[in-house]
Amino acid sequence: MSSVDVGTLDEFTKGAASSRRIAGRELVIIRIDDDLYVLDDRCSHEDFPLSLGEVDVESIEIECERHGAMFNLKDGTPTSFPATRPVATYGVSVRDGRCFVEMPE
Repeated sequence: MSSVDVGTLDEFTKGAASSRRIAGRELVIIRIDDDLYVLDDRCSHEDFPLSLGEVDVESIEIECERHGAMFNLKDGTPTSFPATRPVATYGVSVRDGRCFVEMPE
């Protein structure tokens, strides 16, 4: 695993999804309070960007804008149909005020 610096926590808006290309992958980064969640930016039901969807900060989920499938931000599991397969998630750590995403090599 390698750690990739994605910026400071303040660069991410609370309750919003942002798309970033990191280490050759399209990822969606979501900030809820002082926690960051990072997933592949593609719905597993239909290849559509999750970063265009709505974030539910109460349930810690993101909704795919295309067909309404919901995904848990902690582990990428689908929590509603039509999605049945999980979305990959990535570990995040904060060091010296910087946020790092753990990327497979």
